[in-house]
Amino acid sequence: MKPFPAHPERVLVRSTNWIGDAVMTIPAVRAIRRNFPDAEITLLALPWVADIFRHSPWVDELLLYEKQGQHHGMRGRLRLVREMSVRGFDAAILLQNAFEAALVTSLARIPVRAGYTTDGRALLLTHGVRKPPGIGGRHQVYYYQEMLAGLGLDPGPDRLELYLAPGAVEQARQAVDAFRAEQKVRGPVIGFNPGASYGPAKRWPGRRFGELARLLAERCDCMILVFGTDADRQAARLIRESCPRPKRILDLTGRTDLALALAFIDRCDVFVTNDSGLMHVAAALDVPLVAIFGSTDHVATGPFSERAAIVRRPMACSPCMKTHCPQGHFRCMEAVTAGEVLAAMEPYLCMETVA
Repeated sequence: MKPFPAHPERVLVRSTNWIGDAVMTIPAVRAIRRNFPDAEITLLALPWVADIFRHSPWVDELLLYEKQGQHHGMRGRLRLVREMSVRGFDAAILLQNAFEAALVTSLARIPVRAGYTTDGRALLLTHGVRKPPGIGGRHQVYYYQEMLAGLGLDPGPDRLELYLAPGAVEQARQAVDAFRAEQKVRGPVIGFNPGASYGPAKRWPGRRFGELARLLAERCDCMILVFGTDADRQAARLIRESCPRPKRILDLTGRTDLALALAFIDRCDVFVTNDSGLMHVAAALDVPLVAIFGSTDHVATGPFSERAAIVRRPMACSPCMKTHCPQGHFRCMEAVTAGEVLAAMEPYLCMETVA
């Protein structure tokens, strides 16, 4: 493979498609900036992950890939190709693995196209990197860093970090402070994240979150923030109905965009979550977290943080990596009790008994 250009002027970085995956590329994006400090770096990202990088010092411009909007279908893809062509990129680094990512950069005639030679796209790349043997047994953060190393670039440190929208930070601060004062809460702010967009196999049942809320209300002078989309409102309702102090629960489901959700997570003293994008956000913000795993791989895609605890019940069929339980029993998640999760939280909490 030819050496990667030492001084490209304009670099396109293709982001991954999901919030959690995008968070796990943060060290790689930072490394690209450090390798090319004078380059103009544009990140091509889907709208729902763009806020991960909107205030990042490593990116000069966000180019939105509106797959369900102006870039939908063949005509839309060609519009995206034209948008990339007129920017005159010298190089493209594809963190996303799909064949399409290589195809559109090739059609845009970007002269240097780098990425993993997966998904049948080797012939479309000028600088293809083979997937390192044994990478499947390591955290996914290293998957992206190893690609940069394969290009002869310095992958840099593996630390996660996020830059938040100042307006969202202030809005979250005011909301939490006002709620705390209104409910006379002296103890910690606890985040609950009962959702996971991948599918129900990754979700600890809403009633279990409700049981945890009850245990916390009995033992700890705390308030609870419930995160999620409109799809998680039923889980939020179960949590409120199970809690003897429902007025101390602030339901954020369907009420925040990603930028505001990030800011609210940053206000949490501990974050209880399924394997999800917001789990990775909490890890990047260095918020103590407890992650509940069942159907997915806690080694490769667990929280990349020293302040994280994983609660799981190993099963012969786990991890199956399925969206729905193929056995129909859902035991890997059903078996995890609220008491186990509470025990994992205790090192991060001041567990004052509530009178």
